[in-house]
Amino acid sequence: MKTVKEVSELTGISVRTLHYYDEIGLFKPTEVNEAGYRLYDDKAIDKLGQILVFKELDIPLADIKHIMENPGLDSSSVLAKQRKMLCLKKQRIERIIAGIDEMLKGDNMDFKVFDETELQDMFSDMLENMTESQQQIFIDQYGSAENWKKHLLESASDEKVQKNYAKLVEWYGDKDAVKKSMKSAPKSDVFASYQKRMGDIQQRIADMKGTDVNSFEVRQLVGEYDFVAKQLYQLEDSKAFLLDMAKGYQENEELAKGIDLVYGNGAAKYIGEAIEGFYLRG
Repeated sequence: MKTVKEVSELTGISVRTLHYYDEIGLFKPTEVNEAGYRLYDDKAIDKLGQILVFKELDIPLADIKHIMENPGLDSSSVLAKQRKMLCLKKQRIERIIAGIDEMLKGDNMDFKVFDETELQDMFSDMLENMTESQQQIFIDQYGSAENWKKHLLESASDEKVQKNYAKLVEWYGDKDAVKKSMKSAPKSDVFASYQKRMGDIQQRIADMKGTDVNSFEVRQLVGEYDFVAKQLYQLEDSKAFLLDMAKGYQENEELAKGIDLVYGNGAAKYIGEAIEGFYLRG
């Protein structure tokens, strides 16, 4: 039997992480002695090895727990889904490397992410998913739907706007995924329902302020937030998007003030730290 410290030294997993795995029921000790020390036998060590293999593949802890608790489960579907996620990440990294290469060569980066035809199609898809009252707000502002579209197409050539489009491509994995999300976006009433749910979760996270962001309760809330964000924004993987949002909550003073006004003083910083803890310290 090995102590938690010995298991930590053997596997390179911190004692704190092993305690957390015990807390969430992912990896429990074989027994706890009278002095309260966690002890692990060889069978438990083998199980931890399986967990670490899945974790190396970036599979979320909740999915690993489900696999470990259901030995008869066909894990091929989970692995296939994870393979798809890793391929998207690979594409994103390749795009970043290509951009760096261009910068190192001293070339001007081409910020024209979407051409005019693509933007027109995206505008049509966006319009289709809006209610008449929502459309009317923009029609009143620009005089007509055609003027509104013209304004969007003209402003799209701005370098800053194209950088925002590039960020969208980074979040979604590729241009086709962005266009698909526009086409299959939830209708306005469903979208509003998801937005309300996300707001409710943010409030529940803010209410935990003062609690360790790595606690099971906070991580569970962020996990729920991750799930709803995927539904709301039609994302295969919401990690990049939510980490950017978390960064904004902590570094953008105006944004933080707005969040604190809604969810309470210090909410933006705490929510940002909770999201980062979920993805970066899991």
